[in-house]
Amino acid sequence: MERVEKDLKNQIKAPNNIVYPDFDKMWNSIEQKELKVVGSEFVTSRPRRRKRTAVIVSLSVALMATPVYAAIQYDWSDILSYKSGIQSALEQGLGQTINQSITNSGVTLTLHTAFTDENRTFLLYSINPGSSWDGKDVGFDQIGLKDQKGNLIEGTYTHRWNEELGVFQGYFETDWVLDGSTATVEFAMKDLVFMGDGKQTIDYNPNTSKTQIFNIQKDGIDSVTLQSFDQSDGKVLLKSAITFTDPELQKRSWVRVQALDEQQQPIKEAETPVFGTPGASNEYLSQQMFKSDQLRSKETKFQLGYDRIVGTAEGSWNINLTLSKKQLEKSSFEETLNIPVDQVTDGTKISKMIVTPTQVRLIMTHKEKYTRVPFMNYQLDVDGLLLDGGISYGTNKPNKTELRFEMTGLDAASLVNKPVSLVASHRVDEHVGDDHPIRLTNISDKQQTINSRIAGYPITWKYYMKDNHLYVESLSSDPAFGGVNQTYYLSGKDREYGKPAMMGILGDGNNKHMDVYENFDSSDLEIYIYRYTTEQPEDEMRIKLKP
Repeated sequence: MERVEKDLKNQIKAPNNIVYPDFDKMWNSIEQKELKVVGSEFVTSRPRRRKRTAVIVSLSVALMATPVYAAIQYDWSDILSYKSGIQSALEQGLGQTINQSITNSGVTLTLHTAFTDENRTFLLYSINPGSSWDGKDVGFDQIGLKDQKGNLIEGTYTHRWNEELGVFQGYFETDWVLDGSTATVEFAMKDLVFMGDGKQTIDYNPNTSKTQIFNIQKDGIDSVTLQSFDQSDGKVLLKSAITFTDPELQKRSWVRVQALDEQQQPIKEAETPVFGTPGASNEYLSQQMFKSDQLRSKETKFQLGYDRIVGTAEGSWNINLTLSKKQLEKSSFEETLNIPVDQVTDGTKISKMIVTPTQVRLIMTHKEKYTRVPFMNYQLDVDGLLLDGGISYGTNKPNKTELRFEMTGLDAASLVNKPVSLVASHRVDEHVGDDHPIRLTNISDKQQTINSRIAGYPITWKYYMKDNHLYVESLSSDPAFGGVNQTYYLSGKDREYGKPAMMGILGDGNNKHMDVYENFDSSDLEIYIYRYTTEQPEDEMRIKLKP
């Protein structure tokens, strides 16, 4: 069986060694619904992928009574690189085998395996888009589980294209857990959207600091607004604001400005870029940092890169199944801890530890509705073996904060009699600003600087006018200063806050910040610090959970 499977895969990998039948005639003889497409290139621009998919499907039709095609094993290690607890469970032979498929509009959804325990519900699926598609990704108008009352249970999903098998492999994950040992649910997808690469040349001039606006009016994109800001270290901050004519595209598309070198290859950013921050008027905001000499080279060209819709498959893909956590609950356990966390206010304590074969979950409770645990990195030390994890955001559980750790290299039973400690590192604290004003005088297009201090930390301010807006930048030479979060000025007793014009990454060591006060028409202003952060990268908190 393994030899036949290997030979089949090798043949698929080497299309030049195969004499292909008339696939167009073959597909016309199979009754299936048409896939709606946008543009005639949808069917013809990827003939090799079409052949490979057709070979796989035709073999499955011809060998339906034999186990050869069904024996092809899926390798999930790539898609599960950040879900190592699930990968570990797979390697232990755990998981509820589903292997149910449904085909609609020529697209086949297969639900392979389910993992259901006291921490989460996790499903492995694949999507075969059929032979008549061209694109690089697929999205859905809706994906999730439905209970017996028809209520949608939402979660997160991701998938990747497997070129060898001609399918998308993915997973759906939700922190919803079964009330009992079993539950009848429906895994549902609705209205698939196929995405491809879109490009649009833009005539951006990097040698001027003036705001430049480009009307795109194509593929659901309305316009692009670009601004550049010179930095003191030979870099240029490029800020973009993108508006859409199609709000659905805004939800799906990754839009970015690309600087291309003389070989038409994208120039790599000098710092980690930030894409897709929502603006006050629903713009798609991004910031990219480039080296000045690369951005302003005569050979550098610019284009807008984005994901565009190349086709749709309307309809529903629903698979009914009965989930069971009986298998995983045999080696799961829960312990009540109630251990105080002195480094966090509001009476925070670690109340419970829930251990399953795929994940360890710590539940922290606190008096305030929401609290912030002041560390960036989290690990569980299990008798010297470290499990990586972090805060689980978006749980929408008031007075609770959850930490989750993937079970890697351990089985749940091994935690029963081993010492376990929570290790948190890289402390970042948030502070309220003071009532000492920073006085900005003689405000004009010319950049000016002023120095101040807060809690002993030095801050250098730079301020200037640009496009009738006042920009205020802050930077500290002390690496322990995390940065100013936001500034404001007083209008009578009311606070008028500056709009953050630079998106920082908390704990990245860069404490530069920028606010903008739009349509500013005065020559002087007193601003105040609303909040700021401090960093202690070497600080560590260790709490014993089990002796």
